[in-house]
This record gives sequence, C-alpha cells and structure tokens, in this order.
Amino acid sequence: MPEVRLGYSLQSMADKAELKPRRALIHRSRIERMHGSGVSTGWFQSMCAYALCPPRKRGILDQGNMAMTTARIIDFINTRRPEGPCLVVDLDVVRNNFKAFRHAMPDSSIYYAVKANPAPEILRLLAGMGSSFDCASVAEIEMALDAGATASRVSYGNTIKKERDIARAHALGVNLFAVDSHEEVEKVARAAPGARVFCRVLTDGEGAEWPLSRKFGCVPQMAVDVLVYAHQHGLVSYGVSFHVGSQMTKLDAWDQALADAKRVFVQLAKQGIELKMVNMGGGFPTKYLKDVPTAEAYGQAIFGALKKHFGNHIPETIIEPGRGMVGNAGVIKAEVVLVSKKSDNDAHRWVFLDIGKFGGLAETMDEAIRYPIRTARDGDEMEPCVLAGPTCDSADVLYEKNMYPLPITLSIGDEVLIEGTGAYTTTYSAVAFNASSR
Repeated sequence: MPEVRLGYSLQSMADKAELKPRRALIHRSRIERMHGSGVSTGWFQSMCAYALCPPRKRGILDQGNMAMTTARIIDFINTRRPEGPCLVVDLDVVRNNFKAFRHAMPDSSIYYAVKANPAPEILRLLAGMGSSFDCASVAEIEMALDAGATASRVSYGNTIKKERDIARAHALGVNLFAVDSHEEVEKVARAAPGARVFCRVLTDGEGAEWPLSRKFGCVPQMAVDVLVYAHQHGLVSYGVSFHVGSQMTKLDAWDQALADAKRVFVQLAKQGIELKMVNMGGGFPTKYLKDVPTAEAYGQAIFGALKKHFGNHIPETIIEPGRGMVGNAGVIKAEVVLVSKKSDNDAHRWVFLDIGKFGGLAETMDEAIRYPIRTARDGDEMEPCVLAGPTCDSADVLYEKNMYPLPITLSIGDEVLIEGTGAYTTTYSAVAFNASSR
C-alpha cells in the first residue's frame, strides 16, 4: 500500500542549501525530486529525515573513475550526502534512451514497461514525450494515468489477472489486454466485453541473461485457438505478443518469434479473423560489465525480420522497453558494512554491503546480472571477494561462485556505486525485511 511520509523538494542545482518540506506519496521507496535538475532519487525503505546529510570521512571521488555514472549524479551524491543505500536516476539519460528507441524504430509504438521503474518522475517524463505504457497491474495503470497518459495509451500486459482487476482497468478506459489461455479469455469477456486482446506466444529465451521461463505465453497453435475463442466470445482478436527474454544481447532473437507470429496471422486469416498487431515485447538490454548493441542495431535487425516474414504487409507493432529505457540511468550509492574472513587462512575476503538481494538487487539471483561496482579506491590492487548483503538470511549473497574483484584496501565505511541499477531494483525491494532502516 502507498504511504505518506515527509520528503523534501530541492529548488535547483544552483541553490543547494534551500529545502522545502512537502508531502509525497511513495510505494516501497521514498522519492525525492530535484526540481529543474532532472535527477530523481529513491530511498530503499530509508528512514533518514534529511535530504542534506553530513559528509562522511570517506566518499566517492569524481566522475573520473565512474564509467557510467553521470556528472550530475556524482554532484548530487557528493553534495546531498543521502543516507542509507539509495537509487539516483538521471532523467536526461531516460530522455535520451527514449529518443534513441523512437529513432531506431519509428514505426513502432513505444510502451514503457512500468514495472522496470515506476517512479512518478520517470512516468511523467515519458508521458510528456508521447510514450505509451505496458502495465502489469491496476496500480501501474493508475500511475500511468496519473502521469498524464490517456487510457488509449495503456496496455494491461499481464496474462495473469484477477477478474475484478480487469473490470477496474476497463472502467478506467483501458481496452487492450494480454491473454495466453482460454480461461483468461473468459475473464476478459465477462469483465471487459468487446475489448481488444492479444495472445502471448512462448519463446525459448536463448541468449537472454534473465530468461523468462515458461510462465507466460503458449505455443503458437494454442495461440490460434485462444484467439479464435476470444473472437467467439465477442472480443476483438487484435494480435500476437512475445518476449524474447530480458537483457537479450542477440540481435537475431526476434527472428524466430516473428516467424511464429506470422504463422498465427496466417492461421487466423484462414478462419476469417484479421489480426492487426504484433507486440514484440521488451528484452532490450542495458550495459553492465559488457558492451551491448545499440538501439539502432536492434531496430535494423527487427525491421529486417519483420520484412522477411511479413513482406509489404507489416502490421502495427509495439515494443516494450523497460531495462533498456531506464537501466543505465540509475546508480545505487551503498556503503561497506563489514570486511572479514571466515578463518585465519581464508584466501578470500567477504565484503558486506548495506544493500543485498532483499533491498533491491534481486537480479543477482544465480549471479545472473553482474553489476559494475565503482569505488574511490579503484586505482589500488584488486582481489576477488565474496560480495554479500546485510540481512540475516543466508541467501543474501550476491556473488560467490564467481567472486567479484574489489580493491584490497576497501574498508568499513567506504562508499560504493553500483551502476546500471535504474531498472528492477526499487520495485524488487522488500518491505522492511529485518526492519532495517537501510
């Protein structure tokens, strides 16, 4: 449930001393905005009551050793000294990412995946730039509408919905719903009669760093049956969707999925049902430790696959960037809580941060996502270490099988920056696990 806490609104980057109290609605994280600065910060359950915290003995240096961290983020952290682990997002990076997607795929509608980071500042920015929104819940739909989007620019993209939530979304004006089963079609037909539906098709996710398994979607032949069923139940069978897997670095990953989509189009056409749309999902990556293809490269590959399979009859298309839209815009500032060993002759250190899997770094599960981590001591000798979070749960270990190289001089109280954390961090943050004021 959203709750209200006292926050602060800073007037500008130039006037760094004046603070104005305000009330702010938050969801799982405290949001603090710098008006006119384009910098947004989210506190992971922080109970710190001050926007301007006293300087510490050791801190992050300048931008020189921060490969992805923008100068404005460095300036904010060094000037404001936010307490606890916090996420700082540079909205200019989000703006540039949106422009890159629009330029790379001008004929596709952009539906930002709200689940990646639903900060109001991000949603308002994208709504103002003309983005549409892929929402996974009624709460996300309401956030998109509050940010300025019209209901016609919202898709209810979750294939697992309560019937009362479908009804609520329809009452709000949403008319585009995802399905992947006959049973879901029945719910939509009852709660949102006459709505448009698209059926999600399974993909293998090969090449994705964060595969999506078999939880969502159905095989192409079943998608045909589901869309026929939707038509029989008075719904508009509008199209097909798929998701190639999150953090997909293979440019050709969309080719097979579009081939499957085309087969569904052909089968439906034989039964007198003309589909209009292919939702090509997300999967667009952000840079972590390795370079990734540009939006332009994805655009060229995807358009080539569309042309290959649909020829001169390319349907309406949608893309749903989330990680690729906001991932590289965010940096988490964290602190070293402990550096220790498990025995006198232990060859490796354990480094404990004040943030872990339950504070927002859930995507380190199975060490799938490997974040760039920067410190003020990166010029010193480096050695691999086990990196862990602070909670009293043995699963709260980030990197152990493939240990993380950090400076041997790293000490308790040192600050670190975890880059590429603008997506899937605040939304994964546990609600007061261990009752920590992180």
